[in-house]
Amino acid sequence: MKTPPGDESGPHEFSLEKMTMDKTRYLLKLYVTGTRPSSSMAVVNIRKICEKYLKGRYDLVVIDIARHPELLKDDQIIAAPTLIKELPLPLRRFIGNMSQTERLIVGLDLA
Repeated sequence: MKTPPGDESGPHEFSLEKMTMDKTRYLLKLYVTGTRPSSSMAVVNIRKICEKYLKGRYDLVVIDIARHPELLKDDQIIAAPTLIKELPLPLRRFIGNMSQTERLIVGLDLA
C-alpha cells in the first residue's frame, strides 16, 4: 500500500479502474442557436462544470446550428441547446440551458 504524494490521510490501495477514470478524457458537443439567451447560458454553465470537474480532461465543441445546419442530421439534434457526451461511452444527451448542475454531474458520471 502506498500513500499518494500530498495525501497525509494514511495508506490507500489504488485501483486501476479508479486511476483510469480519473484520467478519462471527455468529448462533449454543445449544439446552440446563435446568441439566444438559453444558448449563451448553456455555454457558460457547461464550461463552469467542465472547469470544476474535468479540468484538463475535456474537449468541448460548441456548434452553432444557425451556421452549420448540416450537422443536425448527423447527431439527430431536435432541440437547442443540446449537449452530447460522446466519450467516454455510453453516449448521453442533455437538452436545455445546462443549469441543472446536479443532473449533469450524475449524467456525465462525475458523481
